[in-house]
Amino acid sequence: HLEVLGERNSYSKTDPDATFMRMKEDAMKNGQTKPGYNLQTGTENQFIIDFRLFPNPTDTLTLIPFFHSFQHRYNRLPGIGVADSGYGSEENYRFMQENAIEAFVKYNYFHKEQRPRYTPNPFHAESLHYNAGEDYYVCPMGQHMNRIGTRRDKTASGYITESARYKAQRCEGCPLHGSCFKARGNRIIEVNHRLNQYKRQARERLVSEEGVRHRGRRCIEPEAVFGQMKYNMAYRRFRHVGEDKVTMDFAFFAIAFNIKKMCAKLRKAGKEFITLAKAIFIGLFITRYNGNIATCYQMNEKKAA
Repeated sequence: HLEVLGERNSYSKTDPDATFMRMKEDAMKNGQTKPGYNLQTGTENQFIIDFRLFPNPTDTLTLIPFFHSFQHRYNRLPGIGVADSGYGSEENYRFMQENAIEAFVKYNYFHKEQRPRYTPNPFHAESLHYNAGEDYYVCPMGQHMNRIGTRRDKTASGYITESARYKAQRCEGCPLHGSCFKARGNRIIEVNHRLNQYKRQARERLVSEEGVRHRGRRCIEPEAVFGQMKYNMAYRRFRHVGEDKVTMDFAFFAIAFNIKKMCAKLRKAGKEFITLAKAIFIGLFITRYNGNIATCYQMNEKKAA
């Protein structure tokens, strides 16, 4: 039992490779879990350029293995990575920076910051003034919050994060105590400076002209692929059991999907049938070795087994 379970918290009796997870399609509206796979796809110009199945429902842990899968297939990493806020973690940002991948990856509250009426909480740790030279924060009452230590946490993937801890000196009797924090004693905040730096870099990219263009493209890239897959082709669940067979299942679907997309694009461009047939024949054999992929738009979909 434990050998089959591995690092997961559940598995299906009919398909031991499938993990129970919440699906986007919930007819009963009760959050019922079903055995399935977390399907991650990379697209460019609405062509499926890579895919991989994962047993864990959390998207954060899938980005780096997906890039490794991409590298194994094309012998290189993409120059640009575009993904939603579910992939915005310190580990993922660091991996992309160290591998020269220009990251247009949102973080968890990016959309909230872009609202016209958004006003940051003045008592939030990220809103406090920080003196980088002497390493201390200043609370809304002007009191220094000095560093008292460092907290280290390990993520599910084994990555170590470090958060600096700062403590105020005299919070008792402060007129802003009720608005600042509710606990007794002096306030303590924890700040992950490295993650905040990655978020600032991500924000600068995302609000730039190129970032706005990539964010707009992402809505019509992987979203359109899954929309055609589910609603136009009725491909809503896998028809085989076991990770190997499910991978084969979707691989054949991806090949057929790309051929259909290629035919539609060539037909729209007014190409003759002979040119179309040649393009399809060549495309089938060089797709694996194509090195001209510049941008990888990533998207996830949890499919029932």
